[in-house]
Amino acid sequence: MRRWQLWTTAIGAVAVSTGSVANPSVFPTGTTRYDPTKAYGSYILFSGTDEKTHLVDMDGNEVKRWDYQGFPAEMLDPAVTRGERGHVLVQFEASDKAGIGTVPGVKIFSNKSIAELDWSGKAVWKWSGEGTPGGEAHQHHDWQRLPGGNTLVLSNWTHKVPGFTLPQQLDDAVYEVTPAGKIVWKWAVSEHLDELGFTVDQLELIHAASTPDYFHVNDMTSVGPNRWHDAGDTRFAPDNILISSRNANFVAIIDKQSGKVVWHLGPNFRLW
Repeated sequence: MRRWQLWTTAIGAVAVSTGSVANPSVFPTGTTRYDPTKAYGSYILFSGTDEKTHLVDMDGNEVKRWDYQGFPAEMLDPAVTRGERGHVLVQFEASDKAGIGTVPGVKIFSNKSIAELDWSGKAVWKWSGEGTPGGEAHQHHDWQRLPGGNTLVLSNWTHKVPGFTLPQQLDDAVYEVTPAGKIVWKWAVSEHLDELGFTVDQLELIHAASTPDYFHVNDMTSVGPNRWHDAGDTRFAPDNILISSRNANFVAIIDKQSGKVVWHLGPNFRLW
């Protein structure tokens, strides 16, 4: 919920929503239903098909627009922006390279660089994928600014994965990038398949898959403070990385120190 429930302190001097009753829910556009007694009076940040990022109040009134899209757009806490309010992470430049997994005409799946924009729309930080195999950011689905100033980026990496039938796979990688744009930590899902709980037969099917986008990791975040780590379970260390894969049906925790998968839910479930 950190992307949708934006505290007023994170966006600075923005007019407070009036809390008025929205249009009837039979209307196909605008705010179609809003009960102020049941909904948190906050703001919503989203990127539209116009390739721009919008901040709207609960009545659907736009209070801010940035002329770049996000995947998703990410409002940054002032605690990680030196106290500055209203900063967002967005995709900045589109790639001119065609590759596996890119959708023609849809820039959100193929980006050369990402950036942090201030409230006025000025780029105050930019990363163009320096140090990645393809030399471009290729960010997708998730990212996170860490308390120390580094940025976690979920990225795609197109390459030949040994043992797979297809000549190239759309691999998922996680990079930790410094403010200066240097990669100081990286991890790729294809290098840890044997740690995710697949059976031998399942691994054979994975290697023979007809789609290059088998993994499709679409969530990534640091674990953060939690009661399990406080109780002594080091697998849940706050700096460890939590990911989930839609296609491969698993949630996993990556140990930040070793790079090993130390906990996973799925891909096989027993309900008894």
